Amino acid sequence: MTVSLEQLRRCHVAVDLGAARTRVYVKGAGLVVDQPSVAAVNTRTGALIAVGEFAEQMTGRTPSYIRVVRPVSGGTVVDIDMAQRMLRHLLGDKMRRALRRKPRLRAAACTPHEADPLAQRATIETLVGLGARRVELVDTLIAAAVGCGLPVERPEASMIMVCGAAATQVAVLSLGSIVTAERIPVGGEAVDRAIVQHLRHEHELLLPSQSVRPLQIALSDNGLTPQGPVTTEIHGRDVATGLARSVRVDTATMRDAIHTPLLAVLDGIGKVLRECPPDLVADLADRGIMMVGGTALLPGLDQMLRDATGVPVHIAERPDVCAVQGLGAMLEGQIAPLVLNPLAA
Repeated sequence: MTVSLEQLRRCHVAVDLGAARTRVYVKGAGLVVDQPSVAAVNTRTGALIAVGEFAEQMTGRTPSYIRVVRPVSGGTVVDIDMAQRMLRHLLGDKMRRALRRKPRLRAAACTPHEADPLAQRATIETLVGLGARRVELVDTLIAAAVGCGLPVERPEASMIMVCGAAATQVAVLSLGSIVTAERIPVGGEAVDRAIVQHLRHEHELLLPSQSVRPLQIALSDNGLTPQGPVTTEIHGRDVATGLARSVRVDTATMRDAIHTPLLAVLDGIGKVLRECPPDLVADLADRGIMMVGGTALLPGLDQMLRDATGVPVHIAERPDVCAVQGLGAMLEGQIAPLVLNPLAA
């Protein structure tokens, strides 16, 4: 069963519940929430202490009675009650009151490609608990393609690669539908683990979770200067002594370490292309692959894909918000009237 653009235009709010960040788009107001999908809870009283960026900063730095949780994992809601509480706090009292005034509140939400019925139901229950009378589910691949401006309604190939925190989704689209797609269980979290493991094995250093992202930014250098390899200083805890220690790491070596988990992504892209009709593959030779999602900004990933596939690779202007912006465009009626291939609620 499909959902039409006419049904999506009746929705008042669009939600992208991602493993890394939660984003909410309100019709007529635009993007109103863009915060990490994190909540901090007092285990003694059950009270919600913080959500979003403040809660994320508390990760690994709290006393024993405060627990930092992530109610969304792999694009799937794993704790419905906590996800509802997190969304209520992120929206704020003013926005919640505005939404409650809608006589029949309708919501749209992104779900990963080929999400199982339990995952779909969890997303629906989360939004119903916030007052939605009806929830329309849209495949993240289609929403992201619309959000980055790909001509998905035309009879020609558009290839999208959604680089998420827990998984990478690759698809070829034509005439508003998914022709062939693949979901690879490798994302930004796998890259983070590869960095942590490399530093532990090569330098006997335990890296704090808050230090992974700055290290990825340091990898944006090309790895070489006229004076030699580029190095950056990393602070962590010595594995043997437990004391604080700093080491200087070669960014070129680190880039090789993070490429290892990305080989599965290359295999997924190859499988999608092999299953795609030849006429559409020919279109991709000129059009190439569009990368969206927060992990799309990982240094060197786009060049790695160009070398492996031989086709152009582009990164969307704002890759992290493409999915929710695509849902917003459907709500506002800003795309051509066609029947998409989202999921049924």
